[in-house]
Amino acid sequence: MTELRDIAQLGAKVLRLQAEAVTDVRSEETRLVIAALQATLANTQGVGIAAPQISESTQIIIVASRSTARYPSAPLMPATVMINPRFAPLTEHKEKGWEGCLSIPSIRALVPRYTAIKIHYLDEQGTEQTTELHDFVARVFQHEFDHLQGKVFLDSVENNQDIVAESEYFKLV
Repeated sequence: MTELRDIAQLGAKVLRLQAEAVTDVRSEETRLVIAALQATLANTQGVGIAAPQISESTQIIIVASRSTARYPSAPLMPATVMINPRFAPLTEHKEKGWEGCLSIPSIRALVPRYTAIKIHYLDEQGTEQTTELHDFVARVFQHEFDHLQGKVFLDSVENNQDIVAESEYFKLV
């Protein structure tokens, strides 16, 4: 059985580190991190997770947009493992949207993000993948990508008044 991991919480040093690139996609260590990420994410109401959130400072994320209690209107996207991801905006246009984080429970904030991005990553077989993401899924990717840079979503908030308790967020939406 794959090990469920505790999710690192705000203040944990691992969340502020620049994650290391994966050098061997097929290594046992990489396989174990991916399996732990998959199991841990499946046990949450989240729509993405990054390796630093399970205390692994390595460049692996999973984007898994789906309707959950936390994100009831999220579009469906199969859970996608992305190793050593990078992206470029397709437009300079950013929009503010609500975000939350498994590492910062009970808080939501309006965060500006690019609405259209082109991403590059290695899949689980080590094959280079390129695709475009838009709107909510692009937001999820950028949120998880930030974790690999040692950033959390609160670092990108433009105004502290854009930060609310999750209970207040659900009254707003």
